[in-house]
Amino acid sequence: MTGQGGDPIPVTVLSGPLGAGKTTVLNHLLTHAGDRRIAVLVNDMGDVNVDADLLAAGSDLAADGGVAELSNGCICCELQDDLETEVARLAEERAFDVLVVEASGISEPGPVGRLFVTDSRAAAIYDLDALVTVVDAPRFWETFGGDVEGEGGLEGRVQRETAPGSTDRPLSDLVIEQIETANVLLLNKCDRLSDEQVGAAEALLGALNADAPVHRTVHGDVALDQILETGHYAEQETATVGGHSDARAGLEQSGHRHGDRDRGDHNHRADHGDHGPTNHDHNDHDHSDHGHSDHGHAHPEAVYGVDSVSFRRRRPFHPGRLLDVLSELPPAVVRSKGLFWAAGREDLALLYSQAGPTASVEGVGPWIASLPDIEADLYRSNNPELRWEEPHGDRRSELVFIGRDVPEESIFAALEDALVTDEEWDPEDGWLGDDDPAESAGLPASEADDERIEFSPRDAEGFDPAR
Repeated sequence: MTGQGGDPIPVTVLSGPLGAGKTTVLNHLLTHAGDRRIAVLVNDMGDVNVDADLLAAGSDLAADGGVAELSNGCICCELQDDLETEVARLAEERAFDVLVVEASGISEPGPVGRLFVTDSRAAAIYDLDALVTVVDAPRFWETFGGDVEGEGGLEGRVQRETAPGSTDRPLSDLVIEQIETANVLLLNKCDRLSDEQVGAAEALLGALNADAPVHRTVHGDVALDQILETGHYAEQETATVGGHSDARAGLEQSGHRHGDRDRGDHNHRADHGDHGPTNHDHNDHDHSDHGHSDHGHAHPEAVYGVDSVSFRRRRPFHPGRLLDVLSELPPAVVRSKGLFWAAGREDLALLYSQAGPTASVEGVGPWIASLPDIEADLYRSNNPELRWEEPHGDRRSELVFIGRDVPEESIFAALEDALVTDEEWDPEDGWLGDDDPAESAGLPASEADDERIEFSPRDAEGFDPAR
């Protein structure tokens, strides 16, 4: 079954941290649906789906099966098959105009959205319209905003919390992923912050995800056309993603970290063309303007001191010195990420990711330049946008730093000092020392999950690899 006129049924995936107000938003949609027929699927980690019960009790959907529930698991991983079965059942048994999927608070939106754009029963019936993330404004401000120095800042206030149901995933990392993946952001509970704090939080969201419109809400009160049948996923899927790696860059290739990531062979290749702005000047660093044009007024990012700066080099880092720099990032840096090239790992592209007080490094596949010539040439012919420069091909480092009043000069100076020197490395012969600097620093040697390293940039003592 399809929607009216035989068209695919549009799907909105509603994500966000626990307590952000997803169910409140959904209740608002159902209360003000008018003639629009909305079906709902609610996911809850517990074996009792409280949110589904609340929605059914507050609407007439319960009578005709319009509220479906998936409990005791997460739809972005272990309940994926159940999700596909349930959305297919809904379309077969009930006529409706829009499907809203409310993911659990610990779900990653990318894998959920991927179901509706890949070869599946769901994709044949549905059309992914938007990934919407509800942001808890006071919690977001408490975690990532405030004064970056002193008692009110990030340092000293945010501990290494883990996502409920996870033993190793920091909550701040999940929140950032939910924000960066979104096509629409709802900044909820704005009445609990001052106007200046709301403005600063909104500016920070704009720096983390420049493509997604941000709507301020109180008690989940949002206009239906801002999150239903928006066309935002289709619009943003074809747009240049810039420095942000998210579901819009290709849900078909995305993986997730709850279990098997299903990355596929050399899956980081899609990222080669997307990490960093499209400027090819690899010896410069950029201030990202997020695609905004000058309309004669100050953008919120400028008003509130939110900045995004990128560091690019076609020279490898000394692994130990780089990790020292990344372990001591100032609290002003809310988010940093990117691919980098490390001495001792000439064949492996490494992905660095930091969100608030936690950071990680993992291998994401070989540099294309390290593949056999015939394979590399074939890949380059099929991907002419791949940035290539002899003699090192696509090997490079591109790191982006996002935050409020980011101390660019000091961070970039430290990164420059972390690059290999002429005495340590030769463009033709590579590393000149007797030791393996990557092994000494504990960098991953492969894409295997168990080689991923984690550390805290807020507490250098918590990261002590052998040097």
